Amino acid sequence: MTLTVSKAADLLRSMDHVLILTHVRPDGDTVGCAAALCAGLRALGKAAYLLPNPELTENSAPYFLPYAAPADFAPEYVVSTDIASVGLFPENAKSYLGRVDLAVDHHPSFEHFGKANIVCPEAAACGELLYDILAELGPITPAIALPLYVAVSTDTGCFAYANTTPHTHAVAAALMRTGIDYRAVNKTFFRTKSRKRMQLEGAMMNGCEFYDRERVAVLSVPMSLMERFSATESDAEDLSALGPQIQGVDCAVTMRELRPDVWKLSLRTGPRINATEVCQELGGGGHAAAAGCTVESSWDEAKRRILAAISHHAPDYES
Repeated sequence: MTLTVSKAADLLRSMDHVLILTHVRPDGDTVGCAAALCAGLRALGKAAYLLPNPELTENSAPYFLPYAAPADFAPEYVVSTDIASVGLFPENAKSYLGRVDLAVDHHPSFEHFGKANIVCPEAAACGELLYDILAELGPITPAIALPLYVAVSTDTGCFAYANTTPHTHAVAAALMRTGIDYRAVNKTFFRTKSRKRMQLEGAMMNGCEFYDRERVAVLSVPMSLMERFSATESDAEDLSALGPQIQGVDCAVTMRELRPDVWKLSLRTGPRINATEVCQELGGGGHAAAAGCTVESSWDEAKRRILAAISHHAPDYES
């Protein structure tokens, strides 16, 4: 069952004792949406918590941890935010497969796994959709607005990505008018890098490979590279934003080794190549300009497979 914004708000209004789920390797959008929804439900007098996520980064943890569920919390309802597929459920969330009462998402590849679902593929961030829903439930307070700003700003690269729309800016403006410290968010997520992060970026650029008349870039982050710099998940957050900054590149692949011979491939593309269509060939999905998939193979084989998929969807690809 697919809901409208008003129907989703009505459903949430009827819930109590709610557990909210976020996806693996949580980014600002899933964390911000979950925290804002939790704050909004609590403003209505509901009991609501977030299922702890073991992969939180240093940047996103402050928005998540105040709402983390105690070990003995027994939910009556379960809601997911910004989870496009069941394959993105963290290990501790898998027991809730089949129990999601409402799934809120914005990916074209969304799998509609909830008992009720609401999806808006036109939204640059799931935070935009959550804003519309929460505005139906009551006033957008600063406690709701701050994590929503994190959600919207991080999924649009501080409003620089091509997915940004007039509605994105309108939502951001409404959130800023509540008096939140958006400057601190911008500095933390977009204007501050650790030394280890800068070392990672330098090593990635030094090892970058180019294909298709240098329009396709492949950047790699093997486990050995993380170990060399003693880098943490916080240092490696959103490394996929590096490749698209290279002049002349309209398709950037970031290959991150999660476990030995398990590669998370993140694809960022321009209008020439649909990132979702490429990643769907390898069992993934996402948006037209930003998508991902996971491949279990050697680095050489994972690279060969993603380049082959790219060539299938770029009509003028040159080997």
